[in-house]
Amino acid sequence: MKYTLRQLEIFVAVARHQSVSRAADELALSQSATSTALGELERQFDTQLFDRIGKALRLNELGKTLLPHAAQLIGHAAEIETLLARKMDFGPIQIGATLTIGNYLATLIAADFLRRHPSARVKLSVHNSATIIHQVAHYELDLGLIEGSCRHPDLIVEPWVDDELVVFCAPGHPLARPGKVGVDELLTQDLILREVGSGTRETFDQALRHVGGPLKVRLELEHTEAIKRAVESGLGIGCISRLALREAFRRGSLVPLDTPELDLRRQFQFVIHQRKYVTAGMSEFIALCRQMTAGVTRSDLIQLPFIP
Repeated sequence: MKYTLRQLEIFVAVARHQSVSRAADELALSQSATSTALGELERQFDTQLFDRIGKALRLNELGKTLLPHAAQLIGHAAEIETLLARKMDFGPIQIGATLTIGNYLATLIAADFLRRHPSARVKLSVHNSATIIHQVAHYELDLGLIEGSCRHPDLIVEPWVDDELVVFCAPGHPLARPGKVGVDELLTQDLILREVGSGTRETFDQALRHVGGPLKVRLELEHTEAIKRAVESGLGIGCISRLALREAFRRGSLVPLDTPELDLRRQFQFVIHQRKYVTAGMSEFIALCRQMTAGVTRSDLIQLPFIP
């Protein structure tokens, strides 16, 4: 073969980061060694894999075609190395989780995974659904755990567990009373919502897609805890996962609103690139996720440690 696995590993890293220096940092190489290896790969085949725009690198069409094959081969090679070394544990895995999943489920699963496999390494990134989908699609993550829909043609989506959003307010809010709250009443209220691009915002907007008239979005926040604090302080009403609110409801610091006109159901899901080699570590992590939610009909019914 005219290429080496190291050259392909460098190509994949540069393609992910669109930067030689950041790829070098990831691989613990010098910038010059990384640049030389990439240049050698291109010269060996008298071709170019990137368009050079100033200091930035962008995959050209050939590079885009090569990337999934190279990433899959590197994944296989890592598994072979583990087998040859007779290691019983797993290599590093990079997982991305959306905010609700990351804060309330994924960290516990990662801790369980590392207890079972002490020599393994897990990098857990927390972002909104749109970012996670983009990163999985570009091989920046091995596995994504999302709470929104995914229509990317290159990704495989597998359902995990049902979830439900709930509209809520502070105990002293005028809507904090027995009885149903209609959509017309919601339209008059100041709303504290997640940002566009999050799975939570997508579900909320979809539930209100047939409503005439604009929403009074007073504040958009990227974190569920910030939304809870803002609603507790009386700035408006919010809508996030029941999973994130169950302890606040138990304490009485926040109260749920009955909104039967809104369908706020959704699913937590796994996303994997269809060309991505699924390692034993990835399979084990997914198995632990499913083990946590076995027999559970909705995320807020999962038995978990205390959530403040």
